[in-house]
Formats: sequence, C-alpha cells, structure tokens
Amino acid sequence: MHETGLDGGGQWADAPSRIAFVQSEWHGAMVDRCRDAFLEEIVRLGFALDRVDLFRVPGAFEIPLHAKRIAASGNAAAIVVAGLVVDGGIYRHDFVAEAVLNGLMRVQLDADVPVLSAVLTPHHFRDDGEHAAFFASHLAVKGVEAARACARTLRSLASLPAQAAGNHT
Repeated sequence: MHETGLDGGGQWADAPSRIAFVQSEWHGAMVDRCRDAFLEEIVRLGFALDRVDLFRVPGAFEIPLHAKRIAASGNAAAIVVAGLVVDGGIYRHDFVAEAVLNGLMRVQLDADVPVLSAVLTPHHFRDDGEHAAFFASHLAVKGVEAARACARTLRSLASLPAQAAGNHT
C-alpha cells in the first residue's frame, strides 16, 4: 500500500492514491463552485488532477453511502464531500444535516480513510440574487479550505504508523 503525503517542499511525495470528491446536485451550480475551487487548489498544491475522482449524488443525504463505498474500495486516500442542506420549510434540515455529518464521521472512523466535509447548513437561505451569490462565493472558499485540509490531513496521516489490519480500536 502506498501512502500519500506532501513532502516538506509542498509537493506530493509518491502519490499513487486517489482523492474522491462527492457532491450533491441539490443547488448544483453553487456546489459546483466548491468543487471547482477544490480542484484548482489541490492542483496548486501539487496533486495531479487526473488522480481526483468526481462523483455526483442527488442530495446531501446520499453522500455518506457513496463515501462508504468509495472508502471500502481502497482506492481513495481521502474523500472530500460538498453539498448544501437548506431549510425548505417542509422537513427539518437540521435532521438531514446531522444525519449526513454523523454518517460521514462513521465512514471516516470505520474505514480509516479521512472524510472532509464542505457540506454547508445555513440557518437562513434564499435562492435569489445577492443571497445566492453570497453562498456560491462561500462555497468556493470552502472548496479551497477543503483542499488545504485534505493535503494537511494526508501529510499528517502519512507521518503516523499504519494501522494494522483488523486493529480498529
């Protein structure tokens, strides 16, 4: 198994592993801004674009299962997820947000693969004009932050001893 990390100079050292990026299609144009900013930044950090696998799911609720399957495949050194969970007035968006984040944490801990979340859960959201522009811009910022966190997490994990198979305590 190859470990992926950044060397001291900011370049990816021995990087055969892949990064998976899973995004929801709900408010897709805004979430695309997160993905695009993530891709630009992860490339700037030295990770090859062709080593990033992109996945789209209908909504944020579907993200944890996709992350679990990706983690179980053994093909991803890290999984980054992005979405927008908003209060649509019909269901409790806080329930969905909590279920998504708890599911992602469970995947990360059970699979021993880092899962980084850029799933936003704004308290007040309107899909119009200035408000939508603000959240689209904020998602782009989160994409950059997710790329940096991904790189730092992979570097940190590469410096730790590998976990023995079956030793999940």
